[in-house]
Amino acid sequence: MDNKLTLKLDSQVIEQAKTYARRRNTSLSKLVESYLELLTSQANPSGDDITPLVKSLSDGSDLDKKIDYRKDYKKHILKKYTK
Repeated sequence: MDNKLTLKLDSQVIEQAKTYARRRNTSLSKLVESYLELLTSQANPSGDDITPLVKSLSDGSDLDKKIDYRKDYKKHILKKYTK
């Protein structure tokens, strides 16, 4: 069931959005609905927006224990910023 929603937006933003919707042969209402649906369908219930890749990297469990990553990173930074 469709319901009406009233929004207050900057007039320039509205015009740009209307132009964007016209170029894609859709209505502004459908565009907003699709965007909100996309946002809410991807929402993480825990509240954080960390991707699975970042989560896997953050705990360090996938890192090779034989490599000194701090040493390699230091070399990289020195090479990058010293000439």
